[in-house]
Amino acid sequence: MSLTTNQDLDPSALREAFGIFPSGVVALAAEVDGRPVGLAASSFTSVSLDPPLVSVNLANTSKTWPDLRRSSHLGVTVLAEHHASVCRALAGPVDRRFDDLAYTVSPDGAVTLDEGLARFDCTVYREVEAGDHVLVLLELHAVEHEGAVGSPLVFHRSGFGTFLDHQDGGAARR
Repeated sequence: MSLTTNQDLDPSALREAFGIFPSGVVALAAEVDGRPVGLAASSFTSVSLDPPLVSVNLANTSKTWPDLRRSSHLGVTVLAEHHASVCRALAGPVDRRFDDLAYTVSPDGAVTLDEGLARFDCTVYREVEAGDHVLVLLELHAVEHEGAVGSPLVFHRSGFGTFLDHQDGGAARR
């Protein structure tokens, strides 16, 4: 195996290499101007316990993030293995993204999906410019995960999948 230098990095080869590492998928949503606004992100990760922080990476070309950032609070929902269709809905036409989705709006405007494995109420802690993306650090204010059953939805090799039960070796599957 030979490594290539920065000048030789082909974006499609880099995307393929990044896709080897599976990542969890979340819905990021809020009520903006009286309607739910949201997107799916496959770059969610925990960052810190003190203060409680998580992060998502969003493309600079996102048309949804400028609207979401206007909300005082954002909801993050960890999606379950059966939510691939939710991801597709959250990538669809803006005015139809929440059609047929059961969700809850907090008093502060955070929107979370009712069937998520975990739900967080957050505020923007910091935004960091990062190439063609923005790294958004979110501070957590509330969490709900009791009764969560099932495996998380993962994004792996450009497709949605899940993890097999630990009894089966914990391998990823699609």
